[in-house]
Amino acid sequence: MSGDAEPEEAEPRRRNADRSRGEAERPRKDERPRRDGERSRKEERPRREVVTSPRTTAPRHPSYPVTREIDEQTRLGEVYMRSLIRTQFRLALFVCTVLGCVVVGLPVVFLLVPELGALHVLGVPLPWAVLGGLIYPAFVIGAWLYVRQAERNERHFAELVDRAR
Repeated sequence: MSGDAEPEEAEPRRRNADRSRGEAERPRKDERPRRDGERSRKEERPRREVVTSPRTTAPRHPSYPVTREIDEQTRLGEVYMRSLIRTQFRLALFVCTVLGCVVVGLPVVFLLVPELGALHVLGVPLPWAVLGGLIYPAFVIGAWLYVRQAERNERHFAELVDRAR
């Protein structure tokens, strides 16, 4: 009896296998026949694979934010703060140098070119008008540019600290 049962079960399997081979060779009704070099939509997409770590229970390193490094004044925190202070100091030196050159340079220009000292603007000698009135808007503009650039430096520093987390 056991010999008769095996061929009967094997026969439907063979028919299904033959049928699936025949279907693979024939194009479906909704698909057009493929030309040489063309791929079906299923063949174009790469197969997705889920990658998991076998060590899911491994201990993770505790997150140690950079702000904590700065607060605790560690060596890394000192490096971050030194970089910010150095950047702000360079900016302050640049602005002071430019304004100092303007303040010192104008009297030198008026001494080297005496014709400029003889000019009058609204009844006031040009050197007095420039040094007494026009230099203050230059200071205000310089201060505004300094504050704007200093805030930009601080934003970049904050982004750097956040990125390092």
